[in-house]
Amino acid sequence: MSLVAIETTELTKVYSSSFGKRKVEALSGLNLRISGGSIFGFLGPNGAGKTTLVKLLLGIIFPTSGSAKILGGEINDYKVKSKIGYLPENHKYPAYLTGGEVLDFFGKLSGLNGLELNKKIDEMLELVQMTKWKKTKVKNYSKGMMQRLGLAQAMINDPDLIFLDEPTDGVDPLGRKDIRDILIELKNRNKTIFLNSHLLSEVEMITDRVGILNKGKLLREGTVKELTEKKEEYKISVEGTIENLPDDIKHGAKFENIGGGYYSFKVEDTQGLNRILDQLRNNGIIIKEMVQQKNSLEDMFISLIKEAESNANAFTKESVK
Repeated sequence: MSLVAIETTELTKVYSSSFGKRKVEALSGLNLRISGGSIFGFLGPNGAGKTTLVKLLLGIIFPTSGSAKILGGEINDYKVKSKIGYLPENHKYPAYLTGGEVLDFFGKLSGLNGLELNKKIDEMLELVQMTKWKKTKVKNYSKGMMQRLGLAQAMINDPDLIFLDEPTDGVDPLGRKDIRDILIELKNRNKTIFLNSHLLSEVEMITDRVGILNKGKLLREGTVKELTEKKEEYKISVEGTIENLPDDIKHGAKFENIGGGYYSFKVEDTQGLNRILDQLRNNGIIIKEMVQQKNSLEDMFISLIKEAESNANAFTKESVK
């Protein structure tokens, strides 16, 4: 059984104005369990509460109610914090420092010194493919190079849990591919990665599980496959034609010709699917391929957020009445 890297129970954060007249619930009763050695993608529109959650887990702010644990310990335990790495969005380092000096500074903050630190700096720079830029001042770094250096900084203390906020922001496609490879390598080293990103295609490629947050509430959580599959909707490739078959053979399923010998169709359940396939075979239709249809993560995300907004508006109108 793998370690639970992050666990929250009814975690809630309410912000109040200076006079307490206006309250904003940035996070509402969040229950979440993230397994160790996995990549977890956390998605949501601006203002959804993603940054609030990260700040709570890092102990930068405190919950209004509920609780959270990291790596089996309390979030205010300094021993637990020593096992965490963090790359904030839009991070900046002093322009007069070199890349190596930045890592030296953060390494010393983490308790590293001497030969151990020097070895770690070289190891991290090699991992993010920045070795030849070690002695170059940060002011001469591109955005992609800054992101790579930020990743190295987040990993300098060899953390078990790494929080990354938009790690591929402003990075070109080749650079994003390199960063994805680095994250997968970290996962293979049994590191847990908590990833905030607006690039849903990136999240879809590398995450084990995804959580979608809107206005402080967790709308859905699961694997990318679970979230994007269209239940009981399939695409099938055949030799022959399906349109002219009687409806009783197709069991009422509507086959839509989508070209190239492919049809899409829906069924009520798995039993219905097997009945249709048996009938097609019995009538001389050769099935070459069949796959379950799915949305992209981006399509599903947009649909889910729109549905949540629509439900919220309907509730508000009903409350006014």
